[in-house]
Amino acid sequence: MKHLKKQLPPSQAEELMGILKARFEKNKSRHKGLDWANVQARLEAHPAKLWSLNEMEMSGGEPDVVGLDKKTGEYIFFDCSAESPKDRRSVCYDHEALHARKEHKPKDSAINMAADMGIALLTEEQYAGLQQLGTFDLKTSSWIVTPDKIRKLGGALFGDRRYDTVFTYHNGADSYYAARGFRGSLRV
Repeated sequence: MKHLKKQLPPSQAEELMGILKARFEKNKSRHKGLDWANVQARLEAHPAKLWSLNEMEMSGGEPDVVGLDKKTGEYIFFDCSAESPKDRRSVCYDHEALHARKEHKPKDSAINMAADMGIALLTEEQYAGLQQLGTFDLKTSSWIVTPDKIRKLGGALFGDRRYDTVFTYHNGADSYYAARGFRGSLRV
């Protein structure tokens, strides 16, 4: 994959590390019991992951640590921007849906963009977990991983928060809206 060969120049990596550290310290409730020094050491050991985090940051995702996989030792980052990342909106669900549209095609698909960035879309469970860490997608919505059974029938899932409740909905996978994007996850 393309993203595995990409690395940030040292000055850019240092700048991103500063942004991530400040966000980590400002939002301690997202990662109780975790220590930034350990996260930083893990990031420094995996420079290709820093490139992906930078892609998340540059597209408006505001990535932050939301957990630690105790079995693998990997830190889990999610896009934690208040609304679906601004530079990842107006996209359909996947390449198949993009290809199927004959007119008024969107610029890309959520699945394609995520793969190019080296990240994964949030699952329905991850999206619900994110919503327990704060209030997200009050004005926007985010595509989430869709089960094969639904996708084979032409549909795709997305989530948002309205009326102080997190909802999961369906839509045609080829649909796209100015207020719908996607949130990603990255394991480091």
